Amino acid sequence: MSKFNTFVNAVTSRSAVSSPVTTERAPSGRTHEGAPGYVRQAKGELFLLAVSNMVGEDAFYEKAGERDERFRALVHRVAVEDGAWMARFLPWLRGTANLRTAPIVAALESVRARLAAGQHGLNRQLVSGVLQRADEPGEALAYWMSRYGRAVPKPVKRGIADAVQRLYGERSLLKYDGETRGFRFGDVIDLVHPAPAADRPWQGELFAHALDRRHGRDKPIPRTLATLRARAELAALPVDERRAVLAEPARLAAAGMTWEALAGWLQGPMDARAWEAVVPSMGYMALLRNLRNLDEAGVSDEVAERVIAKLTDPDEVARSRQLPFRFYSAYRTAPSLRWGHALERALGLATRNVPSFGGRTLVLVDTSASMTGGAVSARSVVTPAQAAALFGVALAARGERVDLYGFADGVFRHKVGKGASVLKEMDRFCARIGEVGHGTQIAASVRRAYSGHDRVVILSDMQTMSGHYGGDVTGAAPPHVPMYGFNLQGYRHAAMPTGSGNRHEFGGFSDATFRLIPLLEAGEGTGWPF
Repeated sequence: MSKFNTFVNAVTSRSAVSSPVTTERAPSGRTHEGAPGYVRQAKGELFLLAVSNMVGEDAFYEKAGERDERFRALVHRVAVEDGAWMARFLPWLRGTANLRTAPIVAALESVRARLAAGQHGLNRQLVSGVLQRADEPGEALAYWMSRYGRAVPKPVKRGIADAVQRLYGERSLLKYDGETRGFRFGDVIDLVHPAPAADRPWQGELFAHALDRRHGRDKPIPRTLATLRARAELAALPVDERRAVLAEPARLAAAGMTWEALAGWLQGPMDARAWEAVVPSMGYMALLRNLRNLDEAGVSDEVAERVIAKLTDPDEVARSRQLPFRFYSAYRTAPSLRWGHALERALGLATRNVPSFGGRTLVLVDTSASMTGGAVSARSVVTPAQAAALFGVALAARGERVDLYGFADGVFRHKVGKGASVLKEMDRFCARIGEVGHGTQIAASVRRAYSGHDRVVILSDMQTMSGHYGGDVTGAAPPHVPMYGFNLQGYRHAAMPTGSGNRHEFGGFSDATFRLIPLLEAGEGTGWPF
């Protein structure tokens, strides 16, 4: 991407460009650490919050209830003011950005606000567009009824029915229609009355069977549902005969047997033989999360090679839409040499939008207490500081001349060679977190580290303190030098005015918004990444 870096050696003549996350011109608040804060326009604040929001979970400076209420209020405002923007944003948030809960909540809250404002177009599409996995129609109904009761508006029902038609199949029923679900497939079908898809002649019988399962009606499985019948045959086998089926992986696959289902069905250990039987039918995320289990079971090198081939297949990586920090999490959980190179290659594919800057670049990664005080989500062991470091190390490994620093109250330099292993450098960098204090001094840190660089990239929650050098980040580097704030938490106030000139802000745990930077480097204004 270095062809876009046309301003190197002539940055002072570079024309101003615009980017989508914009702020008010004058400070109108404070960051959580007391520095002057800038209020973003509603779409920008919603965007940065949505791409980092794990709904129902605390952030360092915001409790879950406060954060979720701010999210709902922003959704209500933007959905009424610009429903077409929301209709583009939410599918991108669920798809490219690969977040689940936030887009579902946003879609439902959008419809509620729009109906209250008398706006009736787009609502069905808003709901349907964010439901992309077969358990999500039930999630949507559970959210709506927990907040607003059993009166579900027609656009919500119809949007959910559209998704059911797309998503409900035999394998999804086996995987997601468990008795622990508050809303099972039959409940969803009862409530939204989906019509079978025209190109799925068996779907009407699937719906009927899902209702029979839900209501305890002991009816035979229709012959058109071959996968369900195959699973029923396996379930009927005596326990002492089941392990023999491991010699028939194709039979397990035909019955839609996941590794979780296999573990319960065997009623015994998941040894190497069991894993080797189910690996061929495991999905990408399931493999990524079970590398340590495969090692501990002692699967053969031949099977390991099949796993590696899938993990490093560019099309598989693209389809999986794994957030980059998932690969680092897998590396930490299963650090054996067997998987390291494969995870490195997969991570490279998953961070393909991180640019390889020309010229000199200063990258600063926030290692303060607010970035290390908890994981990015309740189901993760990776902190925001580690997620930031991953992007910082990737920038350093790909760029021509990148100076990478960690910062808090002070700064430390971390040298990374061009083309270095991102995962190994992550280990080295993360071992240094905490060595320069726990505060957040962004402006001071930029001033300490800046030395004629062509651009500055700050990976942080942007909640800077008001310290000796002043808390306003805007003037920490010369005005003609682009500064990119990559915001990983989406708090209300920004640390610098953004959206025009050479000050820009992006965010999230995906690499998706990094692709806007080369456009800005080329002197082009950018719109939203969707």
